[in-house]
Amino acid sequence: MQVVFIHGAPASGKHTIGVRLAERTGLPLFHNHLAVDTAMSLFAFGTGAFDRMRAVIWRTAFAEAAAVGKSFIFTFNPESTVDPALIQELCASVRGAGGRVHFVELVCSRETILRRLGNEDRRTFRKLTDTERYRAVEAQGGFAFPPLPPPLLVIDTDALTPEEAAGRIAAAIEACGR
Repeated sequence: MQVVFIHGAPASGKHTIGVRLAERTGLPLFHNHLAVDTAMSLFAFGTGAFDRMRAVIWRTAFAEAAAVGKSFIFTFNPESTVDPALIQELCASVRGAGGRVHFVELVCSRETILRRLGNEDRRTFRKLTDTERYRAVEAQGGFAFPPLPPPLLVIDTDALTPEEAAGRIAAAIEACGR
C-alpha cells in the first residue's frame, strides 16, 4: 500500500497534478478539499469544530485505506489550522499497516500563485481565489507549517506541465516499488 502525499502552497497545482497522476496510475485521488468542503458545510474554516471534523475525515480515510491495503493519492496544503501531529499520525497509520508514504512537494513562484488564484476551476472546491485574501492570510502566518518529511521529489510547477509532473511522480513511485 502506498500513499502519494502531494503538498504545496495554494495554487501550486496539487489537484491538477493529482488528477493527471490518478489518470496515469489508476490510483484514486483523495483531494484534501473533499474533507475541507465537507467540514465547511457545517462549520467556518479554522474553527475548532471545523478542524476536528476535517481531522476525523482524514484519519478515517487513511486508517481505512491502510486496513485494506488501498493505495491512493492525497493532496495537502500545509497551513496553520492543521495540527502537525495529525500528519505524523496519518503517516503512522499507513506505516503501521506495512504501507509507505511518498511525499512530493510542489513549488512555484509567488507570482504564479497569485496569477493562478483567479483560475475558474479553483471555485469548484471553494478554494482561496482572492489575491488580497491570500496576501492577508500570508501576512498573518496562515501558511506557516513545520517542515514535512523529506520529499521523494520536488516538482517546480513553473517549469513542468501537469502531465510532465505526473509522469515524473509516477516514474519515481514505480522506481520505489522495485
